[in-house]
Amino acid sequence: MASNWLVVREPLSKRASVVLTFLAFALPFALWCLISYVPFVWHPQVEVTNPGDTSVPGDYSYIAEGQLVEREVFEKRNAELRSAGAEFATGRRTNPIYLPAPHEVAQAFYTAFTTEPQRRGDYWLHESLWHSCKIIFWGFFYAALFGLPLGILCGTFSLFSRLVEPFVDFVRYMPAPVFGALAVAIFGLQDAPKVTIIFIGTFFQMVLVVANTTRLVDKGLLQAAQTLGASNGQLLLHVVIPGALPNLFRDVRILIGWAWTYLVVAELIGEKSGISAFIYQQQRYRHFENVYAAIVMIGIIGLVSDQFLAWVGRHLFPWESGNTTLARWFGRVRGIVPDQEAETVPSSAEAS
Repeated sequence: MASNWLVVREPLSKRASVVLTFLAFALPFALWCLISYVPFVWHPQVEVTNPGDTSVPGDYSYIAEGQLVEREVFEKRNAELRSAGAEFATGRRTNPIYLPAPHEVAQAFYTAFTTEPQRRGDYWLHESLWHSCKIIFWGFFYAALFGLPLGILCGTFSLFSRLVEPFVDFVRYMPAPVFGALAVAIFGLQDAPKVTIIFIGTFFQMVLVVANTTRLVDKGLLQAAQTLGASNGQLLLHVVIPGALPNLFRDVRILIGWAWTYLVVAELIGEKSGISAFIYQQQRYRHFENVYAAIVMIGIIGLVSDQFLAWVGRHLFPWESGNTTLARWFGRVRGIVPDQEAETVPSSAEAS
């Protein structure tokens, strides 16, 4: 069976796809559980349950009940107690506080939403998430509003390609966060500089990606349309854009993920806000289970939105997914395929 999964450029069976998708999440989770619950795998620290005889002085006499100490420190303290003939310290091996176990993070998915912010004026987690989603939406919306048309023009006309792409290619190597101070100076401390960083981080990449995708449109279609007398505007609107649209939709899905990667940096510019401010705040309070929960939530939101866009794409471009039922339905809606199937041509024997 495994050999059937390693065929070059051949689609997997539905069962194999489901199994591998499950393993993609199950294997990292199993590794996390292994590190968290099996003491001899790592667990470099000890949680002290009994500090032993605290009256015995020594270089390591500061350990106390409930304290997390390095195993080396714990063992040296017990060596001091052993040499003094005193009661030993006891404890259980554990991981550092910055690596909570899966069940602690799972609990944080609920408690992080129900726990009131510790500082007055801070946002609840759901408010922080919603704020971050708005930052991503507006940053990507403006990038797509200008980047998609400009990229299509660059991929269609050499004039725009030579005029625009060299400068865009130059700017795209500049890390978007370096514009943070300038964005704050121009737009203030609220959300505008954060949207600007998302825009800068996405727009210049989008122009080049869209231009390259547009160039992949079959040149034979352009030549056929030109033979029929199509103008430049007609070529653009009726050949180039429809021909590139399925791939452009996939590019947009990828670029949205790109925009999310700039979110944390963008939200820490000016006045801290959104899910990034929540993560920063929980790190200061050493509530790392909440930090992990917030990070996982970002991944879930991104994955769900991407799968939703994939589902939309299968309905917008059914011929791309190979779903003949959807393609036939789409054709009937557009008036391309008649509702009734064409009659079967009679065989020569029947004709005679």
